[in-house]
Amino acid sequence: MTRTLIIYGLALAVLVFLLKYLEYRFVVRDLSIEFYVGIVAVFFTAFGVWAGLKLTRKQVVKVGPEFIVDEAALNRLGISKREHEVLLLISQGLSNQEIADKLFVSLNTIKTHSSNLFLKMQVSRRTQAVQKGKELRLIP
Repeated sequence: MTRTLIIYGLALAVLVFLLKYLEYRFVVRDLSIEFYVGIVAVFFTAFGVWAGLKLTRKQVVKVGPEFIVDEAALNRLGISKREHEVLLLISQGLSNQEIADKLFVSLNTIKTHSSNLFLKMQVSRRTQAVQKGKELRLIP
């Protein structure tokens, strides 16, 4: 964004310099102010269209290979399907209340699932559970 603004500012400075040069050297007697305004308007219209297209262009995101959950790690740790769902929602940054609302269960149920998950994964915090889940390929 700053690069575009710098280019825009430099283009404006060059155009003003060019117009002043033309005004004092060649065509001040022959052309009216409307001509200069028209040149500036055409230039900034073209530049605005170009900048708008460049800034609003959709970026292509490369998608890597599909994520596959390591079922062996889930079975080895004894993590249930519901606890795995809770881990996925924790990794998305949802609070316990938001997870409870999304899974249609009570807040205490989510707290129980979370503590069981932390015990099975041998972690003490949500961030550690997410990190270990990624290392064990339990979550993307």
